Parts: sequence; structure tokens; C-alpha cells
Amino acid sequence: MTQDVLEFRVPKMATINEAATITGLAKHFIRQLALQNKIKNVRAGKKILVNVEKLVDFLNGKSED
Repeated sequence: MTQDVLEFRVPKMATINEAATITGLAKHFIRQLALQNKIKNVRAGKKILVNVEKLVDFLNGKSED
């Protein structure tokens, strides 16, 4: 009997500060993108976590699905 294995990728999430360090962008700019829902993000308490891959895609001009 063959077991079906679900494969999925866990997205790389980063705080605004971490994303700013990774990309070299201003924290304010990344925060505004998140607050305007232009990039995927979630709140963890007071912190905003952004999906780094989606942030890079946005910066490269790729639209969100």
C-alpha cells in the first residue's frame, strides 16, 4: 500500500526589521506595504511578519495571486 505524502513549503516569514535588513529597504516602506496589504503578512501580537518571498516578488514586479 502506497502512502500519499503531502508536500508543502513553509514560507519564510520575517519581522519588519528583519525584512529591512534582508532587502536593504527602509522599515517604514516595508511596514507601509504590509499595512496596505500589498505584500502577504500576518500579525503576531504587536509584530507584523511579512512573507519574504512575496516581498521579493513584489519588488521584482510580480503580482500577487
